[in-house]
Amino acid sequence: MAMDLIRTIEEGQKKADTGTFKVGDTVKVHFKIIEGKTERIQVYEGLVICFKNSGIGKTFTVRKNSYGVGVERVFPLHSPRIAEVEVVRPGKVRRAKLYYIREKIGKAAKIKTLIVKKNAAE
Repeated sequence: MAMDLIRTIEEGQKKADTGTFKVGDTVKVHFKIIEGKTERIQVYEGLVICFKNSGIGKTFTVRKNSYGVGVERVFPLHSPRIAEVEVVRPGKVRRAKLYYIREKIGKAAKIKTLIVKKNAAE
């Protein structure tokens, strides 16, 4: 009985359109920052290196290099503070977690881009 109540509350909190991005994609996360009474949107661009958990608590980690220092940030997928997740460059990877990217420097940290082929008949 109590478990059903929790599930119904969680279903109401979930976002319908979480975007179609996956691990290996380079994304721009438009995140709402609240400073006192003002609210602004900050864009955080980087590589999605992992998804964790499931349901309402699902999170994704985005990594970027900022002035030569690797910076990672964890975003809750269903957070009301995330305005939009925009895919900049789709990536082609064969792993679910890209933690090995942390040790790579420069060109070695590149991810292959996914090339979408169109049918020749069209």
